[in-house]
Amino acid sequence: MPAPERVPPRSLTSVELLTRGELTVLGQIREASNAVLYCSVAYGDESAECVYKPVAGERPLWDFPDGTLAQREIAAYEVSRATGWDLVPPTVLRDGPYGEGMVQLWIEPVEGDSGLLALVEDEEPAEGWKAVALAEVGEGRTALLVHADDARLRRLAVLDAVINNGDRKGGHLLPAPDGRLYGIDHGVTFNVDDKLRTLLWGWAGEPLTSEAVGALKGLAEALLPAGALAVRLSFLITEAELDALRARVASLLDTGVHPTPSGEWPAIPWPPV
Repeated sequence: MPAPERVPPRSLTSVELLTRGELTVLGQIREASNAVLYCSVAYGDESAECVYKPVAGERPLWDFPDGTLAQREIAAYEVSRATGWDLVPPTVLRDGPYGEGMVQLWIEPVEGDSGLLALVEDEEPAEGWKAVALAEVGEGRTALLVHADDARLRRLAVLDAVINNGDRKGGHLLPAPDGRLYGIDHGVTFNVDDKLRTLLWGWAGEPLTSEAVGALKGLAEALLPAGALAVRLSFLITEAELDALRARVASLLDTGVHPTPSGEWPAIPWPPV
């Protein structure tokens, strides 16, 4: 009788590895405002690099409840997944060496990628670029801040409007070697008040793409009270924040255009990079 065929073990998904693997702290990212630890995560023969942000290392903010930034990062990942765009690296909430925190797959960006943001001396953006705002560059001079008219950035602009991202800086954009673009650092999101601050205002007031409308319709359905996404988010953000999320999606679908700055809150984060 022939021996049964051996089935090779299934590789873990990134989420499974981040959830089940052993975290080892390798260093600290010093320039971050909150505690951000560079780690390895390993389970069996599989390993990866990741970022670990323990809740205990979060700096208190006046406009967000203490100890909630990690949950908001997970919520941003869940919403990104639900759009089908997967703009946020795999992210989980788990216990670690310094307590519960956010753990996110490390994305090594393409070095020297300057094709997303730029400062130019022209009064109008060149073809393929979108104007954001004038910026002071020293000695009384100003330059025009522009970003690429890039479909990847445009999807991220829609996601930021949905999650009410209060801090979309240039350093939070990670172009990956495979051509994908990821956004990171989503701790200040999902506020019930309008907090949208971003460098991606280039499409403000322009019609949403048909792709974006389709993604938003899918989100609206997933956010119904019995929807799987709504259930997952109910463990991460408050009911009022979940209602505000639904309202933002409904507003985008109703207007059919990218949002414009409200004028009630600084529209561009500082520092911008």
